Amino acid sequence: MIIATNRHAQVNVNLEAIKQNVKRQIESFNTDVDVFGVVKANGYGHGMVPVAQAILQAGAKGLCVAMIDEALELRQQGILCPILVLGIQDSSLAPLAVEYDISLPVGNLNWLKQATTYLKSTQQLKIHLAVDSGMGRIGFMDASQMPEIESFLTNHQTAFEVEGLFTHFATADEADDSYFNYQVSRFNAVKDKFNLKPKYIHMTNSATSLFHHNIHGNMVRIGIGLYGLNPSSSPSAKDLDLPYDLSPALSLTSELVFVKEITPEMGVSYGATYKAEKSQWIGTIPVGYADGWSRKMQGFKVKVGDEYCPIVGRVCMDQFMVKLSKPYDVGTRVTLISDNPNEPNSVTAVANYIDTIHYEVICGLTPRLKRVYHNSIESE
Repeated sequence: MIIATNRHAQVNVNLEAIKQNVKRQIESFNTDVDVFGVVKANGYGHGMVPVAQAILQAGAKGLCVAMIDEALELRQQGILCPILVLGIQDSSLAPLAVEYDISLPVGNLNWLKQATTYLKSTQQLKIHLAVDSGMGRIGFMDASQMPEIESFLTNHQTAFEVEGLFTHFATADEADDSYFNYQVSRFNAVKDKFNLKPKYIHMTNSATSLFHHNIHGNMVRIGIGLYGLNPSSSPSAKDLDLPYDLSPALSLTSELVFVKEITPEMGVSYGATYKAEKSQWIGTIPVGYADGWSRKMQGFKVKVGDEYCPIVGRVCMDQFMVKLSKPYDVGTRVTLISDNPNEPNSVTAVANYIDTIHYEVICGLTPRLKRVYHNSIESE
């Protein structure tokens, strides 16, 4: 996809805020652990490579991604730290992972057997054994599987380095911790049955690090918290309180490219779902659902200059319109998403408006929007 470098619309990323968030989370641990920053999905929409560099500068020891292609991009950009892929990859990619020193997850014995057919005798793959403690996604199901896995790995020590054992929690961001505790017990049962001792034991994501301080092993995977957002995000329930402040790193800004006065009964946008009751001023912003600005945003208020103005009519693929109180000048700054969590157009407010979570909002901001990086912790 082409990056619209000449359009007045951009995702602003505050790298200093990201660094501060990393440092706050590292300081929150009572014991020494290795922090791995999760930069999958283009760094949660912030830009994978610049974010990865900032995270490492702030003290993170490694990075996590979702697929091997993301890891390869990091390597090609000169990033040499440990990288763990979190999603299951085809076993045929094992030699490629060895070549670029990338660790892969394993979720069943069959994958290991297949990988041995691709690995050369001189190649040793770093693996992290995934445990499905209740997420229902990937991994070994229970402790009874571990003796067979351990036997196979013992017999294939030249092919595999067991670098980690991990799980992922489904409800770490919820007030009710009953299912969370159930998952902890299932993971511990597997860990206790596994006699091979990997370098890393890791259970902790952002939510676990923030809301369950005594559950972290010796490695933690920090995702949404790096970007200054509360992992407890639901439009239907109150967010859990953060134990310390995080600084949101992303804002989305544009400007008015057209301003006109419309007459009574004149419609705005497709379907004429909005019609003016009287003469009024309408402004056009050059951002649409092709940029990840949802078509459901009709009625939401964005900040034009110092005023919050409602979106009128349907959001188009490349543009949307707002109702203005006066004839603003073309070029007036428009803030679609504020990096201030207390503003009515924060990313959480956007997510709540369209009944989703802020993860989806920021990850959905497409590459067509240029990313502009700043090092000041002050809001844009």
